[in-house]
Amino acid sequence: QVQLVESGGGLVQAGGSLRLSCAASGRTFSSSVLAWFRQVPGKEREFVAHIAWAIGITNYADSVRDRFTISRDVAKNTAYLQMNGLKPEDTAVYYCAAPRQGYWSSSWYDAGQYESWGQGTQVTVSS
Repeated sequence: QVQLVESGGGLVQAGGSLRLSCAASGRTFSSSVLAWFRQVPGKEREFVAHIAWAIGITNYADSVRDRFTISRDVAKNTAYLQMNGLKPEDTAVYYCAAPRQGYWSSSWYDAGQYESWGQGTQVTVSS
């Protein structure tokens, strides 16, 4: 199982930007995709974006499309989430996630498809 570690969260004013990082360790990252989710207390984990690791195709939740950009550096085993135009409703703990090696799904927006999760990083957007 790959280990994932997020970093880059913090406090930012509305309209500001943050870049989150997700470093994979334990083995060369070779899962089908890497995804970002977010969660606020009392709510289910919400899909944010994912990227197909080998070919870089991306997909986004409607709520973040055109504001957030997911990318990856294959050589560094690291994925990123560039967040621009942040809004108070983006406040959440952000997690990166990966499915087990060799697994493929047509439902990457579903948190249940993922085996490995990071510990999360808090993003707080003030109004």
